[in-house]
Parts: sequence; C-alpha cells; structure tokens
Amino acid sequence: MTFTSLTSRTCQVAVLLALMLPVAPLASAQQAVSTSIPTRVRTFTLRCQATVPAPPAGTKVLDFWLPIPHDDLSQTIARLEINSPVPYEIKQGQFGNTMLHLHLAPAPATPLVVGFTARVTRTEHLNPAVLAPAANAPKEEADPDQARWLAPDHLVPLDPTIRQQAQDVVSQAGARTDLEKARAIYQHVVGTMTYDKSGQGWGRGDIYYACDVRRGNCTDFHALFIGYCRALGIPARFSIGLPLPAGRGRGEVKGYHCWAEFYTPQTGWVPIDASEAAKDPTRRDYFFGAHDENRVEFTRGRDLVLTPAQAGPPLNYFVFPYAEADGKELPGVERVYEFEDK
Repeated sequence: MTFTSLTSRTCQVAVLLALMLPVAPLASAQQAVSTSIPTRVRTFTLRCQATVPAPPAGTKVLDFWLPIPHDDLSQTIARLEINSPVPYEIKQGQFGNTMLHLHLAPAPATPLVVGFTARVTRTEHLNPAVLAPAANAPKEEADPDQARWLAPDHLVPLDPTIRQQAQDVVSQAGARTDLEKARAIYQHVVGTMTYDKSGQGWGRGDIYYACDVRRGNCTDFHALFIGYCRALGIPARFSIGLPLPAGRGRGEVKGYHCWAEFYTPQTGWVPIDASEAAKDPTRRDYFFGAHDENRVEFTRGRDLVLTPAQAGPPLNYFVFPYAEADGKELPGVERVYEFEDK
C-alpha cells in the first residue's frame, strides 16, 4: 500500500499540533472510580432478523454468515433461539467469534429470512488497576492470539511513518511506561479527532484517513489508537457490536459501535472507548479503563476469515450479516436489530 507525500505531511502536521495538548493525569479517573463501587449490569432481549435477497438466476450455491454474540468476561448470552426455515450450523471462528452459517445448494429462488433471539446480560467492564491506584491487575487467562494484536491490519499498517508519529506523541508527553504511553495516545486521539460522519471515507478504519482528515466514527478513532499502540509494541485489540441507548426501554438499533483494549503486564487488558470520550468530554477519564454496559459485542478483530472460509477477501470487520452467491458477495442483505430491556 502506498500513500502520497501530501497525506504523510498532513499527518505529521496534525501530530505536531496534537503534541501541544496536555496529557490529563490519571488522578481524576482514579478518584472518580473505586473498586468498592459495584459495576452496573444491564439485561435485555436482543432480536435480529436478516433478509437475504434471492440470488441471481442460475446461482448454484448460496452461503450466508450471521454473527452471533458470544460469552466473555463482560457479557453472558442465554436463551439463544435461531429462527431459520432451512438447516444451519453454529461455528466458532477466529478469536472466539461465533457465527451462524448456511450452505444452500441449490440456491433458493426466493428471499430467505433468518434471525435469532437471545437474552444478553452485559456488565460494565472496569479495569481496577487503571481506575483505582491500590488495585491489582484483574486475573485473566492468557490470550492465545496475543501476537495478532501486535501485527498490522490491512488498513492499519505499521510503517515507518506511523511508528514515528506514535513515538512523537509519547515522547512529547514524557510517557515512559506502556500505561503512560497508551494514555498519551488516547489523549492524542480524543483531543485531535472529531466524531463526524459527514462526507466520504469515514467508517473504514483507515489509519491514514483518520490521521489526514481528523474526523470519522468509532472505527476511525480506534484504528488510530490501535495502530499507534501496536507501533510501540503495546498489544491492542478491536471489538465490534451494537450500541444501546443509555435509557432503558425498547427500540431498534440501526448502527454499530466498536471499541478497543490494550494490554500491559501490570494492568492486564484495559478497555478504552475513544469515540465515546470524544462525543462526551466529561467522560474522557472514565473511558480510559472502562466500557459501559450499554453495548453488546459480536466479534473481535479485523481482516477476518469466516468459518467456514468465505470465497471473497477477508472482511474488514464482521458485525452485520454477509452472503455469497457462487463465491461472490451478494449485496442487499437487510437486517433489523431490536432490543428490549428486562
């Protein structure tokens, strides 16, 4: 992948301007959150309905994949019910991601409606070692994919330009430890980017787009954070799912949301949400060390190969259903997600 010198120069100017911003101390976050405060929990029913259009006439094989939310340290999935008029299988893929898969030969001649209903319990994800000064790192199993979280993504290269930008950010902040470096990167991203989905190019998680334009959505914010962390040897991983409004009730979820975590031996995995912090500056300290309970995770990682593998290229990320007709992407898959609180 190549980039113009103009883009590189624009990125470098943005970095130099960002270095002039102060790095907020950890103290305010540590004072605001205590391990004695119970974590918030949200339980809701999540419903998904996907409509796969009829493939072109003459199609021999239809394959369809639908991400299914999975259990992890911050969420529990119960009462999972699959709604499908045809046989299906549930597969576990890369990084523990779970998905429903259909393989239909011959391909159907009419649209296919598939979905699921599940009871989700989501717990606020707090890292006490970051948010409370006297706390120990949480006990976690080793991540078998740790090496992946230090490697580049297709749209997040770890080239000399990115490595130098990341080094400039932490050097000017005087950051020495990995935790201090991650905090400096977080402050840089939140302080220099604007949550703005106007125009074109946003939403792909392209680190050079984020650096050049300095705006975008959650995907763009976290591409920059993850890329800078990895460039400095700090493992960082990407997760994507659905956001829920803070107010309890019921309704439709029309978009997606993504977030990130980084790792140090002293803290374990630390949750961050740079785009939510940018949208609400009063919660900037909170979202360095926390994910609120108003979300549900579907998948982790980028450049994903599904299970069984799709014929097309790896998916940039996998949050919405995906279909192929005779090995070619089938566009026009519709989806509806609805939630209802307990």
